[in-house]
Amino acid sequence: MTRNSRPNIVLLMADDLGVGDLCCYGNNTVSTPNIDRLASEGVRLTQHLAAASVCTPSRAAFLTGRYPIRSGMASPYNLNRGLTWLGGSGGLPTNETTFAKLLQHYGYRTGLIGKWHQGLSCASRNDHCYHPLNHGFDYFYGLPFGLLSDCQASRTPELHRWLRIKLWISTAVLSLVPLLLLIPKYARWFVVPWKVILTFALLAFLFFISWYSSYGFTRRWNCILMRNHEIIQQPMREERVASLMLKEALAFIDRYKRGPFLLFVSFLHVHTPLITKDKFVGHSKYGLYGDNVEEMDWMVGRILETLDQERLTNHTLVYFTSDNGGRLEVQEGEVQLGGSNGIYKGGQGMGGWEGGIRVPGIFRWPTVLQAGKVINEPTSLMDIYPTLSYIGGGMLPQDRVIDGRNLMPLLEGRVSHSDHEFLFHYCGVYLHTARWHQKDCATVWKAHYVTPKFSPDGAGACYGSGICPCSGDVTYHDPPLLFDVSRDPSETRPLNPDNEALFDSVVKKIEAAIKEHRRTLTPVPQQFSVFNTLWKPWLQPCCGTFPFCGCDKEDDILSTAW
Repeated sequence: MTRNSRPNIVLLMADDLGVGDLCCYGNNTVSTPNIDRLASEGVRLTQHLAAASVCTPSRAAFLTGRYPIRSGMASPYNLNRGLTWLGGSGGLPTNETTFAKLLQHYGYRTGLIGKWHQGLSCASRNDHCYHPLNHGFDYFYGLPFGLLSDCQASRTPELHRWLRIKLWISTAVLSLVPLLLLIPKYARWFVVPWKVILTFALLAFLFFISWYSSYGFTRRWNCILMRNHEIIQQPMREERVASLMLKEALAFIDRYKRGPFLLFVSFLHVHTPLITKDKFVGHSKYGLYGDNVEEMDWMVGRILETLDQERLTNHTLVYFTSDNGGRLEVQEGEVQLGGSNGIYKGGQGMGGWEGGIRVPGIFRWPTVLQAGKVINEPTSLMDIYPTLSYIGGGMLPQDRVIDGRNLMPLLEGRVSHSDHEFLFHYCGVYLHTARWHQKDCATVWKAHYVTPKFSPDGAGACYGSGICPCSGDVTYHDPPLLFDVSRDPSETRPLNPDNEALFDSVVKKIEAAIKEHRRTLTPVPQQFSVFNTLWKPWLQPCCGTFPFCGCDKEDDILSTAW
């Protein structure tokens, strides 16, 4: 195998998997032999970082190699941090060039199996301007949105849960008004015209319809399964979707095994509602969440086994990661349904705290990358873009800022330090944290300018609100909260001028870098504007005649892949 030949590429991304959920990262309650095999046969990154702590902006950065704020895929609002409706009008802009589009241009057959969550349509129901096929993928099979608790009728709704509760209460209060007006009318205290009573009743009804038409049918509107541009299940049959995804992933490898191909398997695991096959339930020591991790690991094993059977292993780069850290606030009673972020503070949605952005990063490319190697340098999901461009024989776009760095020199051992001197950690459009990796040593400084307020007091997450806000009820730090994460990865010992002689010079250096970074930002259309994030009936994907949407075109007989 020569280094100059273009490999096949298999990208494996989990959904909300904590870095502490894998054995190869120190977990001893969950069995992940197949992912561990990747680590033992490849290179494991210990400071691999997502560009955002929630999925939509993180995945946008992964696909484009750019901070999500550059493409307008970062939200100024606490309510909608990711895209919330398939019937919304926001999404990854068509002028962004994904790594799939780059590799497609250079002869790769490209496929996405699983979760997309980067938008669907712009102006009409079937324009599909943000669709994966419009962003460089030749084939798409999966969920244009993603998995939610709402996708399972028996589960507690996840999407805007607290807002929905307030809307129900408001509806009940409004509905009481016309009923209360009937009391003085029938008690003959004073005359209340029927026109007034009916007007209030109509207002209550219109208010109810205005929100229930979207939230009341979340499962049917958002939880759909597509093959390319065709809806094949609406709503999807959630208990079967993992089996169908695996079948499609293995079929894609078989179809394009003569290569070169790029296969991006975007797992629905381990997002709630943790739909898990019976044969994996009860397997782990960490309840249903651990069972779901083990099922995903088994699926990874089936993909690796297929590569072995087709004798593609030595000619395939395999990469495994997660889009962000594990979510700590997901609970069912006293049972934790989210993942473990190991020794790291915080979790999904928490801006710059390490637990929300530090993710697994494993590369395997036999004969090219040294087996069992561990790299402790800061790296980013944004680095995948220039890395794939390099190994695929392409050139990076010259008309835009690319924030990622080619990892191959670091992975191959040709250099010992990451090209990232500074990394910036956003929460929505707000810069919360900046990281400085000194070029001349292994020290990694991290300055927090904004941190979330955990609730209740003393907790390690925002259990009161369900997810930590980016602005408003947050804590601002001036001077910033400074940590040396190379010595204190748990971020438990804040530094100050009294215990760190370099405090002032480090803060000054980081603030100069932030100022320079901000000079590179240019205004772009905001994909999370109020209008874009509203549900729009005319954009709602529909199998059938709207609003009577529904179909199941998938074969009942599954492949023996499961």
